[in-house]
Amino acid sequence: MRETTLESNVVFEGKILKVKVDKVRLPNGRESIREVVEHPGAVVVIPLINNKVIMVEQFRYPVGKTLLELPAGKLDPGETPEECARRELEEETGYKAKEMIYLGRMYTSPGFSSEIIHIFLAKDMEKGINKTDEDELLNVVEENFEDVVRKCLDGEIEDAKTVVAILRFWGMKGAGHHEGDRKR
Repeated sequence: MRETTLESNVVFEGKILKVKVDKVRLPNGRESIREVVEHPGAVVVIPLINNKVIMVEQFRYPVGKTLLELPAGKLDPGETPEECARRELEEETGYKAKEMIYLGRMYTSPGFSSEIIHIFLAKDMEKGINKTDEDELLNVVEENFEDVVRKCLDGEIEDAKTVVAILRFWGMKGAGHHEGDRKR
């Protein structure tokens, strides 16, 4: 079921991603073209305080509207997923977590992108000052966990990484898993 790369051409390289157009040989011997967005990877964090989830409202230019999301961000070179999760949590919300629990990972759009998002649960947090990037304008909001689950299920929350992270954690809670049971 593997495809073999015959030729690879970078057609765009930006701050966040690289776009390639590759010629591949399919398992049946035929050739095809694959457009690939290479991404350094990212994290999403579920900051939980007494059944409240700390979330951010942020205007997302590509879709032209403000979305309700969990804190998240891309990995910097040499940064581990947990270091990134701690950095993004503090930058976007001002909170520092004493406990960061890994809940797994997901591919966002494996049909064209290499992006992997690592999911973390942040617990035992202390409030500090948010340190957002210059071009990152957002509002920090608190929501009851059950309300966030409902908003994910009814489509009110449209951000995929938020929906997957919240529903994964909700499912783990319902299945009797303990947060620390997951391994990286």
